[in-house]
Amino acid sequence: MSDLKNLAETLVNLTVKDVNELAAILKDEYGIEPAAAAVVVAGPAGEAAEEKTEFDVILKSAGASKLAIVKLVKDLTGAGLKEAKDIVDGAPAPIKTGVSKDEAEALKKQLEEAGAEVELK
Repeated sequence: MSDLKNLAETLVNLTVKDVNELAAILKDEYGIEPAAAAVVVAGPAGEAAEEKTEFDVILKSAGASKLAIVKLVKDLTGAGLKEAKDIVDGAPAPIKTGVSKDEAEALKKQLEEAGAEVELK
């Protein structure tokens, strides 16, 4: 049982190059078609390669122009002035969570242009 677990772990951690070499060996030496081998080996790895669709925009620091960042956070989030100030003062703090990649990148660009340090997660 432990040998099978080790084999499974090895298969899951194969690189694309290794998978191609394994497919060639299976075809040449054992008559197993490479397409079938690639599907079996690439199954779990395909799940890990799934692209992230939701992002969190995190304000790491307000930078030199804190007042401008507070105003921008207020406009971007729809929060009141006090709430926006609390977000900026509490950095690192989330500005928006669960947004699309395009929206997250647009928010990041606006905040960075105003002088803030921003991270996408």
